[in-house]
Amino acid sequence: MKLILAISAFALMMGGAAPVFAQSDHVPAGTKLAKDQTYTYWLQDDIKTLDPDLNQSVEGNEMLLQLFEGLYTQDNTGELVPALATSYDLSDDKMTYTFHLRKDAKWSNGDPVTAQDFVYGWSRLADPKTASEYAWYLQLMNVANADAVVDGKKPVSDLGVKALDDYTFQVTLNKPTPYFRQMLTNASSFPVPEKVIEKFGDQWTRPENIVTDGAYTLETWDVGSKIVLKKSDTYWDAANTTLTEVTAIPIQDNDQALRRYEAGELDRVQIPAGQYPRLKKEYPDQAVSRPYSCTYAYRFNVGPKGPEALKDVRVRKALSYGINRDIIVDKILKGGQKPAYTWTHWATAGFTTPDIPYAHWTDQERMAKAKELLKEAGYGPDHPLKLRIMYNTSSDHKKIAIAVQQFWKAIGVNATLDNYEWKVYLDKLNQQHDFDVARTGWCADYNEASTYLDANTSWSDQNSGEWHNAEFDAVMKDSKTAADPQSDYTKAEQIMADQMPLAPIYHYAKVDMINSHIKGIFDKNVMNYWYAKDMYRTAN
Repeated sequence: MKLILAISAFALMMGGAAPVFAQSDHVPAGTKLAKDQTYTYWLQDDIKTLDPDLNQSVEGNEMLLQLFEGLYTQDNTGELVPALATSYDLSDDKMTYTFHLRKDAKWSNGDPVTAQDFVYGWSRLADPKTASEYAWYLQLMNVANADAVVDGKKPVSDLGVKALDDYTFQVTLNKPTPYFRQMLTNASSFPVPEKVIEKFGDQWTRPENIVTDGAYTLETWDVGSKIVLKKSDTYWDAANTTLTEVTAIPIQDNDQALRRYEAGELDRVQIPAGQYPRLKKEYPDQAVSRPYSCTYAYRFNVGPKGPEALKDVRVRKALSYGINRDIIVDKILKGGQKPAYTWTHWATAGFTTPDIPYAHWTDQERMAKAKELLKEAGYGPDHPLKLRIMYNTSSDHKKIAIAVQQFWKAIGVNATLDNYEWKVYLDKLNQQHDFDVARTGWCADYNEASTYLDANTSWSDQNSGEWHNAEFDAVMKDSKTAADPQSDYTKAEQIMADQMPLAPIYHYAKVDMINSHIKGIFDKNVMNYWYAKDMYRTAN
């Protein structure tokens, strides 16, 4: 593997003159850079946490990619780029990875980033005392003893990670995992500063306490207002980092966010449902739609707190069949999204969409079958099914919920809408399991189908509907040792279509307005990862 070499450069300040920025290796020769190297973007909801071991949201992961850095980053096509790992060795049995770390990486307090920081971070993630909802990620990576450690059956010291020396981090797996390194770009696998966490406890991520190893440091975090990041002088590749400030502004009303973009207050915003065609016509160089490896669905609560009706597979199928995905995609969203009949996104690497019968039915056939199944289950005009649809605050989520409410009314279901702020919604979804039907979305943690399917296993912390299926679990376990797991993924999707623990609705596209002077945002990466360190603002 090739080492990434930093190119030395100096920014000069001359009396009264504009700054001359370092000519980053990300900036094409001859590019005229703006004097103001800042970037401001929109958040649907405020970040819940900036702790890599506690985050569970996509927007949180995006923020953590700027503040922290792990063994690898990604490039525009999703290929791995060495970050803190300059190279690695793989044992003959393909179960032991030995990563050699760069020696010039530092925390923002000047301390070196060492292998022990990775050991501490991964051990803390697995530790039941941390109560991380992403502890299961180590289990998905097949780290040796992760299952027993996460379940509290073995001490954290038994986790298959060790520091051979300050700059050699070794990971032992319990089985060969071909996509293991691809999983290492998620913030859950990043190092964290042990002495800072031990000193400040759960207050360690406050701006005055936090220590980071990424291209940016946390300047301010005004909850509900803004998060401001500043370029880090201690980052190992600071010479090739052009943007000096990154600001995230949470705005729950997407239409208001668009107005603020048009007023020049934001450099990037998600386009509200239905407005992409108009904006693409008016602003062809700013409106973009790209495949995005996420799936939008309605999850059914089949657990102890869920309604009895949803424990009947006929009811779950009827609810799924009753959703007109074409209307949602073509009439409401209008941004390049695709109707979903599988949980796994169609653009996932190596994934072949299986033949799901109801995907081929006409809308009329699906509606007729939905009514038939509800009648068989004992529901009809004299005994209507009553359900709550829970979603987090968003005008787009509301539009879809209202549409589904009407679709279900047509098949004899009375649905009411429950709208909650993001933090309350997450708590009801994942902690209390207090919902009937919940809007949910899943974005890939790595570009392989298991990132979607494993979330529905009985041992997954993300299985908020508490659906447990022994056959599905067995198939996903078999996939871990299969020479080619794609046939197992097909079986798993077919089981989901037959048992319907959730109703897939659409596969995402990333539909944004982006300031035409902001460059370096990836346009081919289906994970839609982005790194401010690779971005820059051109002059007007």
